[in-house]
Amino acid sequence: MSGRPAVRALTGWVAAHPVLSFFVFFAIFPFLLPYKALATQVLIFGLFALGFNLLYGYTGLLSFGHAAYYGLGAYGTGIALAKLQVGSLWAGLGAGLLLAAAGGAVIGYFCLQRRGIYFAMLTLAFAQLLYFIAFHLPDWTGGDDGLRGIPQLKLGLGESSLSLDSTLGFYYFSYALVGLAVAGLKRILDSPFGAVLQAIRENRDRAVACGYDVNRVRLLSFVFSALFAGLAGSLDALRLTVVPIEALYWTTSGQVVMMTLLGGAGTFFGPFVGAATFLVLEDRLSMFTESWPLVIGAIFSVFVLFLPRGIWGTLTGGLLHGHQGR
Repeated sequence: MSGRPAVRALTGWVAAHPVLSFFVFFAIFPFLLPYKALATQVLIFGLFALGFNLLYGYTGLLSFGHAAYYGLGAYGTGIALAKLQVGSLWAGLGAGLLLAAAGGAVIGYFCLQRRGIYFAMLTLAFAQLLYFIAFHLPDWTGGDDGLRGIPQLKLGLGESSLSLDSTLGFYYFSYALVGLAVAGLKRILDSPFGAVLQAIRENRDRAVACGYDVNRVRLLSFVFSALFAGLAGSLDALRLTVVPIEALYWTTSGQVVMMTLLGGAGTFFGPFVGAATFLVLEDRLSMFTESWPLVIGAIFSVFVLFLPRGIWGTLTGGLLHGHQGR
Protein backbone atom coordinates (compact mmCIF):
# COMPACT_ATOMS: atom_id res chain seq x y z
CA MET A 1 0.00 0.00 0.00
CA SER A 2 1.44 3.40 -0.94
CA GLY A 3 0.55 6.95 -1.76
CA ARG A 4 -2.82 8.45 -1.05
CA PRO A 5 -4.60 5.21 0.00
CA ALA A 6 -1.92 4.64 2.65
CA VAL A 7 -2.33 8.16 3.99
CA ARG A 8 -6.10 7.77 4.10
CA ALA A 9 -5.81 4.42 5.86
CA LEU A 10 -3.44 5.87 8.46
CA THR A 11 -5.48 9.01 9.11
CA GLY A 12 -8.64 6.91 9.24
CA TRP A 13 -7.11 4.64 11.88
CA VAL A 14 -5.93 7.65 13.90
CA ALA A 15 -9.38 9.24 13.69
CA ALA A 16 -10.96 6.00 14.91
CA HIS A 17 -8.50 5.58 17.81
CA PRO A 18 -7.50 9.14 18.80
CA VAL A 19 -6.44 8.52 22.40
CA LEU A 20 -4.38 5.44 21.59
CA SER A 21 -2.86 7.26 18.61
CA PHE A 22 -1.85 10.14 20.85
CA PHE A 23 -0.04 7.90 23.33
CA VAL A 24 1.69 5.87 20.60
CA PHE A 25 2.87 8.80 18.49
CA PHE A 26 3.90 11.16 21.27
CA ALA A 27 5.79 8.39 23.07
CA ILE A 28 8.41 8.58 20.30
CA PHE A 29 7.86 12.22 19.30
CA PRO A 30 10.91 13.68 21.14
CA PHE A 31 13.20 11.51 19.03
CA LEU A 32 11.73 12.83 15.76
CA LEU A 33 12.69 16.47 16.34
CA PRO A 34 16.07 18.23 16.38
CA TYR A 35 15.94 18.64 20.17
CA LYS A 36 13.65 17.40 22.90
CA ALA A 37 12.71 20.80 24.36
CA LEU A 38 10.85 21.57 21.12
CA ALA A 39 8.82 18.39 21.54
CA THR A 40 7.71 19.53 25.01
CA GLN A 41 6.74 22.92 23.61
CA VAL A 42 4.65 21.27 20.87
CA LEU A 43 2.92 19.09 23.45
CA ILE A 44 2.04 22.05 25.70
CA PHE A 45 0.89 24.38 22.94
CA GLY A 46 -1.00 21.52 21.32
CA LEU A 47 -2.95 21.24 24.58
CA PHE A 48 -3.50 25.01 24.58
CA ALA A 49 -4.87 24.81 21.03
CA LEU A 50 -6.96 21.78 22.03
CA GLY A 51 -8.72 23.95 24.60
CA PHE A 52 -9.30 26.74 22.10
CA ASN A 53 -10.59 24.21 19.57
CA LEU A 54 -13.20 22.95 22.03
CA LEU A 55 -14.63 26.46 22.22
CA TYR A 56 -14.24 27.44 18.58
CA GLY A 57 -14.15 24.23 16.56
CA TYR A 58 -16.81 22.32 18.49
CA THR A 59 -18.95 25.06 20.06
CA GLY A 60 -18.66 27.75 17.39
CA LEU A 61 -17.43 30.52 19.71
CA LEU A 62 -14.46 32.52 18.42
CA SER A 63 -12.31 33.79 21.29
CA PHE A 64 -9.62 36.39 20.65
CA GLY A 65 -8.56 36.33 24.30
CA HIS A 66 -7.66 32.73 25.06
CA ALA A 67 -4.32 33.82 26.46
CA ALA A 68 -6.31 34.83 29.56
CA TYR A 69 -6.74 31.21 30.69
CA TYR A 70 -3.28 30.09 29.62
CA GLY A 71 -1.86 33.04 31.57
CA LEU A 72 -4.09 32.45 34.60
CA GLY A 73 -2.95 28.84 34.73
CA ALA A 74 0.70 29.88 34.47
CA TYR A 75 0.41 32.62 37.09
CA GLY A 76 -1.69 30.47 39.41
CA THR A 77 0.97 27.76 39.45
CA GLY A 78 3.84 30.26 39.56
CA ILE A 79 2.43 32.28 42.45
CA ALA A 80 1.56 29.15 44.44
CA LEU A 81 5.08 27.75 44.08
CA ALA A 82 7.24 30.90 44.05
CA LYS A 83 5.31 33.33 46.27
CA LEU A 84 3.20 31.14 48.56
CA GLN A 85 5.83 28.37 48.54
CA VAL A 86 3.28 25.58 48.82
CA GLY A 87 6.03 23.01 48.31
CA SER A 88 3.88 20.55 46.36
CA LEU A 89 3.96 20.23 42.59
CA TRP A 90 0.41 18.89 42.55
CA ALA A 91 -0.85 21.78 44.69
CA GLY A 92 0.82 24.23 42.31
CA LEU A 93 -0.85 22.61 39.32
CA GLY A 94 -4.16 22.59 41.16
CA ALA A 95 -3.87 26.31 41.89
CA GLY A 96 -3.31 27.04 38.20
CA LEU A 97 -6.27 24.91 37.13
CA LEU A 98 -8.54 26.46 39.76
CA LEU A 99 -7.63 30.01 38.76
CA ALA A 100 -8.07 29.25 35.04
CA ALA A 101 -11.46 27.58 35.60
CA ALA A 102 -12.66 30.46 37.77
CA GLY A 103 -11.51 32.95 35.16
CA GLY A 104 -13.25 30.97 32.43
CA ALA A 105 -16.50 30.90 34.41
CA VAL A 106 -16.51 34.64 35.18
CA ILE A 107 -15.30 35.86 31.79
CA GLY A 108 -17.48 33.34 29.98
CA TYR A 109 -20.58 34.48 31.86
CA PHE A 110 -20.14 38.10 30.79
CA CYS A 111 -18.95 37.41 27.24
CA LEU A 112 -21.85 35.06 26.52
CA GLN A 113 -24.26 37.96 27.01
CA ARG A 114 -23.22 39.02 23.51
CA ARG A 115 -22.93 37.22 20.18
CA GLY A 116 -20.77 37.39 17.06
CA ILE A 117 -18.06 40.02 16.81
CA TYR A 118 -19.14 41.59 20.11
CA PHE A 119 -18.47 38.29 21.88
CA ALA A 120 -15.04 37.99 20.24
CA MET A 121 -14.06 41.55 21.15
CA LEU A 122 -15.19 41.07 24.75
CA THR A 123 -12.92 38.04 25.11
CA LEU A 124 -10.01 40.13 23.84
CA ALA A 125 -10.90 43.00 26.18
CA PHE A 126 -10.95 40.73 29.25
CA ALA A 127 -7.61 39.18 28.30
CA GLN A 128 -6.01 42.60 27.91
CA LEU A 129 -7.54 43.67 31.23
CA LEU A 130 -5.82 40.72 32.92
CA TYR A 131 -2.58 41.64 31.16
CA PHE A 132 -2.65 45.16 32.58
CA ILE A 133 -3.60 43.90 36.05
CA ALA A 134 -0.59 41.56 35.98
CA PHE A 135 1.59 44.40 34.71
CA HIS A 136 0.64 46.60 37.69
CA LEU A 137 1.03 43.93 40.40
CA PRO A 138 4.81 43.42 40.36
CA ASP A 139 4.90 42.14 43.95
CA TRP A 140 2.86 39.12 42.87
CA THR A 141 3.44 38.76 39.14
CA GLY A 142 6.85 40.34 38.62
CA GLY A 143 5.28 42.98 36.40
CA ASP A 144 7.09 43.60 33.13
CA ASP A 145 9.95 41.28 34.15
CA GLY A 146 7.65 38.31 34.59
CA LEU A 147 7.28 36.01 37.58
CA ARG A 148 10.64 34.41 38.29
CA GLY A 149 12.01 31.98 40.82
CA ILE A 150 9.59 29.10 40.25
CA PRO A 151 11.31 26.11 41.90
CA GLN A 152 11.90 22.84 40.07
CA LEU A 153 10.15 20.52 42.48
CA LYS A 154 10.30 16.76 42.39
CA LEU A 155 7.23 14.82 41.38
CA GLY A 156 5.77 13.13 44.45
CA LEU A 157 4.64 9.55 43.81
CA GLY A 158 3.49 8.17 47.14
CA GLU A 159 6.58 7.65 49.30
CA SER A 160 8.97 8.12 46.37
CA SER A 161 9.68 11.06 44.09
CA LEU A 162 10.87 11.68 40.53
CA SER A 163 13.10 14.52 39.40
CA LEU A 164 11.86 16.64 36.50
CA ASP A 165 15.18 18.40 35.95
CA SER A 166 15.95 16.59 32.70
CA THR A 167 14.30 17.69 29.46
CA LEU A 168 13.18 14.16 28.65
CA GLY A 169 11.85 13.58 32.16
CA PHE A 170 9.73 16.73 32.00
CA TYR A 171 8.53 15.77 28.52
CA TYR A 172 7.11 12.47 29.72
CA PHE A 173 5.57 14.13 32.77
CA SER A 174 3.79 16.55 30.41
CA TYR A 175 2.99 13.67 28.05
CA ALA A 176 1.12 11.85 30.82
CA LEU A 177 -0.92 14.90 31.87
CA VAL A 178 -1.70 15.99 28.31
CA GLY A 179 -2.68 12.41 27.52
CA LEU A 180 -5.19 12.49 30.37
CA ALA A 181 -6.54 15.77 29.00
CA VAL A 182 -6.86 14.23 25.52
CA ALA A 183 -8.75 11.25 26.97
CA GLY A 184 -10.97 13.66 28.91
CA LEU A 185 -11.77 15.68 25.80
CA LYS A 186 -12.62 12.52 23.87
CA ARG A 187 -15.03 11.53 26.61
CA ILE A 188 -16.62 14.99 26.57
CA LEU A 189 -17.10 14.94 22.80
CA ASP A 190 -18.54 11.42 22.81
CA SER A 191 -21.04 12.26 25.56
CA PRO A 192 -24.53 13.71 25.10
CA PHE A 193 -23.04 17.02 26.24
CA GLY A 194 -20.63 16.91 23.29
CA ALA A 195 -23.47 16.22 20.88
CA VAL A 196 -25.34 19.24 22.23
CA LEU A 197 -22.24 21.41 21.80
CA GLN A 198 -22.04 20.55 18.13
CA ALA A 199 -25.79 21.00 17.69
CA ILE A 200 -25.46 24.51 19.12
CA ARG A 201 -22.56 25.22 16.79
CA GLU A 202 -24.54 24.17 13.73
CA ASN A 203 -27.78 25.95 14.62
CA ARG A 204 -28.18 27.76 17.92
CA ASP A 205 -31.83 28.67 17.39
CA ARG A 206 -32.77 25.08 16.59
CA ALA A 207 -30.99 23.90 19.76
CA VAL A 208 -33.01 26.42 21.78
CA ALA A 209 -36.21 25.19 20.12
CA CYS A 210 -35.28 21.61 21.10
CA GLY A 211 -35.26 22.68 24.73
CA TYR A 212 -31.52 22.80 25.42
CA ASP A 213 -30.22 25.36 27.91
CA VAL A 214 -27.83 26.89 25.39
CA ASN A 215 -26.27 29.45 27.72
CA ARG A 216 -25.51 26.85 30.39
CA VAL A 217 -23.99 24.43 27.88
CA ARG A 218 -21.84 27.12 26.29
CA LEU A 219 -20.67 28.34 29.70
CA LEU A 220 -19.62 24.80 30.62
CA SER A 221 -17.76 24.58 27.32
CA PHE A 222 -16.03 27.84 28.21
CA VAL A 223 -14.92 26.44 31.58
CA PHE A 224 -13.67 23.15 30.10
CA SER A 225 -11.80 25.11 27.42
CA ALA A 226 -10.25 27.33 30.10
CA LEU A 227 -9.17 24.25 32.07
CA PHE A 228 -7.27 22.81 29.11
CA ALA A 229 -5.64 26.17 28.40
CA GLY A 230 -4.87 26.62 32.10
CA LEU A 231 -3.17 23.23 32.31
CA ALA A 232 -1.04 24.21 29.32
CA GLY A 233 -0.07 27.45 31.06
CA SER A 234 0.76 25.63 34.29
CA LEU A 235 2.99 23.14 32.48
CA ASP A 236 4.74 25.93 30.61
CA ALA A 237 5.42 27.77 33.87
CA LEU A 238 7.03 24.62 35.25
CA ARG A 239 8.99 24.11 32.04
CA LEU A 240 10.39 27.64 31.92
CA THR A 241 10.52 28.25 35.72
CA VAL A 242 9.30 31.74 34.84
CA VAL A 243 5.99 33.26 33.71
CA PRO A 244 6.62 36.03 31.16
CA ILE A 245 4.08 38.85 31.09
CA GLU A 246 3.50 37.97 27.42
CA ALA A 247 1.63 34.87 28.59
CA LEU A 248 -1.43 37.12 28.90
CA TYR A 249 -0.78 39.27 25.84
CA TRP A 250 -2.99 39.33 22.74
CA THR A 251 -0.21 37.90 20.55
CA THR A 252 -0.39 34.65 22.53
CA SER A 253 -4.11 34.49 21.76
CA GLY A 254 -3.35 35.10 18.10
CA GLN A 255 -0.82 32.28 18.02
CA VAL A 256 -3.28 29.70 19.34
CA VAL A 257 -5.85 30.79 16.75
CA MET A 258 -3.25 30.32 14.01
CA MET A 259 -2.21 26.91 15.34
CA THR A 260 -5.79 25.68 15.42
CA LEU A 261 -6.61 26.90 11.92
CA LEU A 262 -3.35 25.55 10.49
CA GLY A 263 -4.11 22.11 11.86
CA GLY A 264 -7.84 22.14 11.27
CA ALA A 265 -10.54 23.63 13.49
CA GLY A 266 -13.16 21.14 14.59
CA THR A 267 -10.85 18.14 14.13
CA PHE A 268 -9.53 16.19 17.08
CA PHE A 269 -5.82 16.21 16.18
CA GLY A 270 -5.79 19.47 14.24
CA PRO A 271 -4.54 21.49 17.24
CA PHE A 272 -1.48 19.27 17.71
CA VAL A 273 -0.69 19.25 13.99
CA GLY A 274 -1.05 23.03 13.87
CA ALA A 275 1.07 23.55 16.99
CA ALA A 276 3.81 21.32 15.59
CA THR A 277 3.73 23.10 12.22
CA PHE A 278 3.81 26.58 13.75
CA LEU A 279 6.54 25.88 16.32
CA VAL A 280 8.81 23.94 13.97
CA LEU A 281 8.49 26.70 11.37
CA GLU A 282 9.22 29.31 14.04
CA ASP A 283 12.26 27.37 15.24
CA ARG A 284 13.72 26.81 11.77
CA LEU A 285 12.91 30.22 10.27
CA SER A 286 14.20 32.19 13.27
CA MET A 287 17.64 30.68 12.59
CA PHE A 288 17.78 32.39 9.19
CA THR A 289 15.84 35.64 9.51
CA GLU A 290 14.51 38.05 12.11
CA SER A 291 11.46 38.51 9.90
CA TRP A 292 10.18 34.99 10.59
CA PRO A 293 6.75 36.26 11.81
CA LEU A 294 6.23 37.80 8.36
CA VAL A 295 7.05 34.49 6.67
CA ILE A 296 4.75 32.53 8.98
CA GLY A 297 2.01 35.09 8.35
CA ALA A 298 2.37 34.58 4.60
CA ILE A 299 2.26 30.79 5.01
CA PHE A 300 -0.82 31.09 7.22
CA SER A 301 -2.55 33.24 4.58
CA VAL A 302 -1.85 30.59 1.93
CA PHE A 303 -3.30 27.87 4.15
CA VAL A 304 -6.45 29.87 4.88
CA LEU A 305 -6.98 30.54 1.16
CA PHE A 306 -6.15 27.11 -0.26
CA LEU A 307 -6.56 24.68 2.67
CA PRO A 308 -9.41 26.17 4.71
CA ARG A 309 -9.90 22.86 6.55
CA GLY A 310 -6.31 22.92 7.76
CA ILE A 311 -3.67 20.23 7.38
CA TRP A 312 -5.35 17.50 9.42
CA GLY A 313 -8.82 18.44 8.20
CA THR A 314 -7.65 18.07 4.60
CA LEU A 315 -5.91 14.74 5.25
CA THR A 316 -9.00 13.27 6.90
CA GLY A 317 -11.33 14.65 4.24
CA GLY A 318 -12.77 17.33 6.53
CA LEU A 319 -14.86 16.09 9.41
CA LEU A 320 -16.81 19.32 9.61
CA HIS A 321 -16.95 20.51 6.02
CA GLY A 322 -19.24 23.49 6.33
CA HIS A 323 -17.87 24.82 9.59
CA GLN A 324 -14.21 24.63 8.64
CA GLY A 325 -14.81 26.31 5.34
CA ARG A 326 -16.21 29.38 6.99
